Amino acid sequence: MSAPLADKIRPKTLADVVGQEHILGAGKPLRKIIESGTVPNMIFYGPSGVGKTTVARIIAENCGMSLYKLNGTNASISDIKDVVAEIGTFGSENGILLYLDEIQYLNKKQQQSLLEYIENGDITLISSTTENPYFSVYNAVISRSTVFEFKPVSAQQLIPAIQRAFNILSEENGYEIVADEEILKMIAFSCGGDVRKAMNTAELAVLCGEPSEGKVTITEDSLKILAQRSNMRYDRDGDQHYDILSAFHKSVRGSDENAALHYAARLIEAGDIISLCRRLLCIASEDVGLAYPQAIVVTKACVDSALQLGLPEAKLPIAEATILLATAPKSNSACMAIDAALADVKSCDALDFPRHLQNKHFDGSGAAVVGQHYLYPHNFPYHYVKQQYLPDALKDHIYYEFGDNKQEQSALLYRKNLLEKIK
Repeated sequence: MSAPLADKIRPKTLADVVGQEHILGAGKPLRKIIESGTVPNMIFYGPSGVGKTTVARIIAENCGMSLYKLNGTNASISDIKDVVAEIGTFGSENGILLYLDEIQYLNKKQQQSLLEYIENGDITLISSTTENPYFSVYNAVISRSTVFEFKPVSAQQLIPAIQRAFNILSEENGYEIVADEEILKMIAFSCGGDVRKAMNTAELAVLCGEPSEGKVTITEDSLKILAQRSNMRYDRDGDQHYDILSAFHKSVRGSDENAALHYAARLIEAGDIISLCRRLLCIASEDVGLAYPQAIVVTKACVDSALQLGLPEAKLPIAEATILLATAPKSNSACMAIDAALADVKSCDALDFPRHLQNKHFDGSGAAVVGQHYLYPHNFPYHYVKQQYLPDALKDHIYYEFGDNKQEQSALLYRKNLLEKIK
């Protein structure tokens, strides 16, 4: 079976690695560590297809250590014990380098089984993960490792790699591959920073090309079919899911409707309107709040419409709600108020209620004050009377501060006028 193009074109030296200049460029941390010849325990974190495995292989091939590879998706305690059994043998006299791909799939016990050996240096561990290691990797492993983040490769950096892929395919198959600059750009921009995906797309593009007189021409029409939706890097259970939602939320909060629409479009394209709708409802109360109280009503109507319509029509009410919230005045006063109240509830013991707020019941013969003495506000002018509502221990606490928007300032003015009238 022929090896995939992504394996054939895999770099053999750091100079050939595409992207990752922030850690592999001249004088950058990871490059200096690799060139020093001393390999520490490391965790490579980043999306798939950006060079984590490639860099690990280059390190292994240049350090003289015996390389063992395991994948967290199918590795067991027995597999780890087999690696440990090689410690001290003739084949591992220069040390053992264990490359553990997708470490996040190992459970806590499996990860713990490595601690003793990476602690004393019997095994040097290089692990990779597509999920945030600070959430998915056992803390004791992280504390013994250095974390390096790999980032998506830019489209411009991908273009030379795609051209090299076409050259390899041309040499292997004995025919010319005709692909102009626009074709290279289409592949590069359609692969979401994933080098492996770019290589696979290039290989498929050749297979789907137009053969004619010893050459194959790659057309835009066939490439559009191959590349459709392939630039979507999205995982509903991973970092990308929460990163896009976070970017969407912060863009609306920051009143940038254009950025908000961009991230909303990415969620819509990924088919995840449920998460998007939930976030819209949250924003309406958390960030717009009392500055425009009707925003939650309109947003709820838009969300209901989106869920009833389904895609593709759901994009319309979602866009309406997104623009409404992004362009609306902002206030987090309600959010801050309930957070402050919750903080008191969590820090205080169970507090009693003021007697006049309790349900009517018998005071008992020993009660210092007999009777409820509740003042019914509707029996007083302007339907207001001053009395204590908070428990005694919190009676002077203020949770809500009126925001500086028109809506809340109007409410504040009403309150001030009311207090002036009852003096």
